[in-house]
Amino acid sequence: MNPLHHLLLQLENHIPNLEKTNPNVSISTVGWQIDHCLLVINGIISQLEISNPTAFQPKWNFPKFMVFTTGKIPRGKAKAPKVVMPIQVATQNELKAKLEVAKNNVLKLDSFSENQFFNHPFFKDLNVKQTKRFLMIHTKHHLKIIEDILK
Repeated sequence: MNPLHHLLLQLENHIPNLEKTNPNVSISTVGWQIDHCLLVINGIISQLEISNPTAFQPKWNFPKFMVFTTGKIPRGKAKAPKVVMPIQVATQNELKAKLEVAKNNVLKLDSFSENQFFNHPFFKDLNVKQTKRFLMIHTKHHLKIIEDILK
């Protein structure tokens, strides 16, 4: 099973807890965390799909090096772009629908050319391999937040 698909199943298992919150961990709910992850996955894969591989411009930068090397995103150090910030918490049905789209999108990743890319606000252009790694790190980051909320 694709490792990203496995993480999507973990998100799916938390949907029943969508209204739970813990202000000591985050001001957002479990549902917000799930919705954010799905918006990121679906949005990024949509960008990869329409990208022009010949326009890919790899660049080294320290934040990308640290996150990709450690496999961790430091909490509270960056703010997500508005496009991936849920405006209101989705319902269970809405989250399940977004999850199904994400499962289908993840299946597309292996069909893209290696230099299709998306432009990350901090890491700049990420090709398909780097994008897969980023999506894993990002989703694990939010699953950890969810687990901490539920403690």
